[in-house]
Amino acid sequence: MTDTSDIAVMMADLGKQAKAAAAELACASAEMKEAALNAAADSVWARRAEIIAANAEDVDHGREKGLTAAMMDRLMLDETRIKAMVEGLRAVAAQPDPVGEVMAEWDRPTGLHIRRVRTPLGVVGVIYESRPNVTADAGALCLKSGNAVILRGGSESFHSARAIHRCLIEGLAQAGLPETAIQLVPTQDRAAVSELLRMTEYVDVIVPRGGKGLVGLVQREARVPVFAHLEGIVHIYLDAAADPVKALDVVINAKTRRTGICGAAECLLIHEGIRDTIGQGVIKALIDKGVRVHADEALSVIKGTTPATEEDWGREYLDMDIAARVVPDIDAAIAHIRCYGSNHTDCILTEDDDAAARFFERLDSAILMRNASTQFADGGEFGMGAEIGIATGKMHARGPVGAAQLTSFKYLVDGDGTVRA
Repeated sequence: MTDTSDIAVMMADLGKQAKAAAAELACASAEMKEAALNAAADSVWARRAEIIAANAEDVDHGREKGLTAAMMDRLMLDETRIKAMVEGLRAVAAQPDPVGEVMAEWDRPTGLHIRRVRTPLGVVGVIYESRPNVTADAGALCLKSGNAVILRGGSESFHSARAIHRCLIEGLAQAGLPETAIQLVPTQDRAAVSELLRMTEYVDVIVPRGGKGLVGLVQREARVPVFAHLEGIVHIYLDAAADPVKALDVVINAKTRRTGICGAAECLLIHEGIRDTIGQGVIKALIDKGVRVHADEALSVIKGTTPATEEDWGREYLDMDIAARVVPDIDAAIAHIRCYGSNHTDCILTEDDDAAARFFERLDSAILMRNASTQFADGGEFGMGAEIGIATGKMHARGPVGAAQLTSFKYLVDGDGTVRA
């Protein structure tokens, strides 16, 4: 174990370097940042064999530690996922540069011309667990938005993150940008996390990516502002006017495409009017796909279901499990989501425009969907290229946090010898 005082010195040094790099990045041209990201993408693809070899070490360690199947899925990299990482880097590179964008401008009777323009936050600290692709996503988005970033990956993805980080550094070097713009904490010691959360002199915002334990710890201990969501307790409500084909396709995809992501469906609410028709068909299809359905009393008569307990409502399984309940009407569904949801993503399946409007109006989740899989709750799918996370709070950033959400703004005021009366 490294001495705590050594960790403090190391983290302070990372902070100083990040702050200096942030000052340079704030003035870097859009072309330089785009060049750095495209060069990083080239490097990731060229070094894919190295990254997969490093990932194999992490996977072996994860297996030894007894990580769940969902965690192992998050951890694993193959050529297909690396290709997606490369495409994500290029997509962020191709986006318009948010820095300097005029958000609004107006003239005052006093003769002042006022502009509100986007400006970088400064230094972002990203703390994440098993997903190594976060290294690339977070590094790319922070660079695009003119922010320096300090990345602290989990011990599960330590070797993978280091291999990906080397590619990002190559991109920065080729574009003539400071290599300290994207730094990776070089230790697995947990004391580094505690230091990062307290570095108010150097760090402007913390973004945690991980499970409830990690995010809760960050929110409790951080002295730096936090963009976070605790859990993705995602609900799908099958309305009385749901289309049976759409309902089957959307629910199966939302639950089974990838169970370990925060947009995976965790609870199915079924209008009592379609319990024995569409509802029963969807439940049976889930069971046929290998999903364990934790059903309330009204649905537990369906063969293959498991009786639900109170703990199943509001539970994030991140696995081949889903809770299911019959509700008398849309208002009961809304009440259930308000009680057990996490303000992440919720969906209604209906052909009734009025029902959809009521669902959208009366719930305040960061993302609300109609007739679409909740697995689309993702910055890349929203056209942001990538995301640094999904924020469920209401201050500053909400929903997928892309490059634009990693900026603040300042006011530029022009006069002509203008004085105040």
